[in-house]
Amino acid sequence: MCALAGLAWRDKPPSETLPLMLDALAHRGPDGTGSYHSLNVAFGHRRLAIIDPARGAQPLRAGTASLAANAEIYNYPELRAFIPEVQCTTGSDCEPALHLFRRDGPGFIKRLRGMYAIAAHDSASGLLLLSRDPFGIKPLYLTPTAWGLAFASTPQALLAGGHAARAIRPRARAALLQMQFSCGADTIFPDIYRVLPGETLHIERGAITARTHLHPLPPGRPEPVRPSLAVENFDRALNESVALHLRADVPAGLLLSGGIDSASLLAVMSRHGQVDAFTAGFDVPGGADERAQAAAVARAVGARHETIEVTQADFIRHLPAIVACMDDAAADYAIVPLWFLARHAAREKKLLLSGEGGDELFAGYGRYRRAGRPWWRGGRTMRTRGTFAGLGILRDTTDMWRADWAEAERNAERPYRTRLQAAQAADVAEWLPNDLLTKLDRCLMAHGVEGRTPLLDPAVAAASYRLPDALKIHGGRGKHVLRAWLADALPAANAQAPKQGFTVPVGAWIDADAARLGSLVASQPCIAEIAYPDRVRALFASGRNGLASWTLLFYALWHRAHIDAAATDGNVFETLCS
Repeated sequence: MCALAGLAWRDKPPSETLPLMLDALAHRGPDGTGSYHSLNVAFGHRRLAIIDPARGAQPLRAGTASLAANAEIYNYPELRAFIPEVQCTTGSDCEPALHLFRRDGPGFIKRLRGMYAIAAHDSASGLLLLSRDPFGIKPLYLTPTAWGLAFASTPQALLAGGHAARAIRPRARAALLQMQFSCGADTIFPDIYRVLPGETLHIERGAITARTHLHPLPPGRPEPVRPSLAVENFDRALNESVALHLRADVPAGLLLSGGIDSASLLAVMSRHGQVDAFTAGFDVPGGADERAQAAAVARAVGARHETIEVTQADFIRHLPAIVACMDDAAADYAIVPLWFLARHAAREKKLLLSGEGGDELFAGYGRYRRAGRPWWRGGRTMRTRGTFAGLGILRDTTDMWRADWAEAERNAERPYRTRLQAAQAADVAEWLPNDLLTKLDRCLMAHGVEGRTPLLDPAVAAASYRLPDALKIHGGRGKHVLRAWLADALPAANAQAPKQGFTVPVGAWIDADAARLGSLVASQPCIAEIAYPDRVRALFASGRNGLASWTLLFYALWHRAHIDAAATDGNVFETLCS
């Protein structure tokens, strides 16, 4: 697990900016660096050593083929057996991928099971491939230039290399404000684009010549299946996936919440030995705090359980640094506890498992129940009302912010999909990679920690997505099969309890300094550009809409870090006053 950056040009090589790009990625790969130059391509790698720490340096080379990857290829032992004619020289999980690329060309991607962003180059043909895993667990970005393309694991590296302007794409900003994330290939930076989940780009002489896609969800109509068999299939798939995700040469830990997704991982991980689990709580009395429930399930399996408390003082002191790590802007307030958990766990762990994907694959969100009903039964599409709807705060009152999400909904519709499946597919395509997985990647990698997501696995998707709607939502609750399995596997998880949304008390923390924060946020030029300053101050003073206040605070700090390029080592007040 690491980071990569590179350049592909047509004729004259661009100025040497690769070292600057790799320096911007140093936190993602503190264990080593390497580079590769050939023909019209140069790329480099920063390494976080998880598998074969002694010999797994990248870029990897064999014959005319070279490869650098921000990846964990979980089926690497099976791939080694698949190419017995090749003698691997390292224990790296990525070396079999290199040899498959050398033998099979672009088709090698289809054999990989894992999370990855890969750059692979064949100096004989001149073909460069850039590829991202189907769920979009690992990030990859590119910038077209006058001479060709620049690419990197984060926008921050492209900005550091001078390949992209520190400017704003208005439509992506509108989506960020109203939905907390943006959709599609367009990032908030007008010069920077996401390589889409599952996309492979064929690049020759600095130009994209072809695009192919691998899709994360199995096609086809829902398959009738007995409930007991559905539970058995899930048990088999989850056990297999967790076993694969535990393949590493460093010990793994678990991000444990009070919910059933991480409890499911805990149940299976405990079958493989001692589990070290980490949970965050808050200092707000009466606020959502999952420490007690997490402790109960940890005790049930004999896990070693550590908890941290995130306070209002922590929030004020470290929020600028937390926001700065979200260079692909996603204003999800769960970045706050996640960043602190990663910082704490990094003292002894380089690898943490996390439960992302359970809600999307097993239909856990309440919005799925509404989206799955026809209009005459109260059904409605998702994300029709933005965060600032009816508040009169933003200058732009159009629905521009929803355009890319509406396109995602249309793309998710298939003749063989139910309404529920289409809603799940839209979230898997956009919400999952552009909010949840971006949050996980950036907050953990800010501290040199790798995050793995066993629920986002082809076998788990096959055992969940094509279940009949009635086996996903039953009795008004989602995740029916997962709940049925967990009730037997780990009774202490209280699997049949109603879903509790994960909330972070950002509203209460903001209210504690509302007048000062409101005045500072309203005074930022980037806020005056999009909102009425007097109404921003009134919003903070009222304490009535913590999410709206949080979103404006996030954007003000994000703009300071990534557009103004201001320092983020001070607290909130120091950063906004500078």
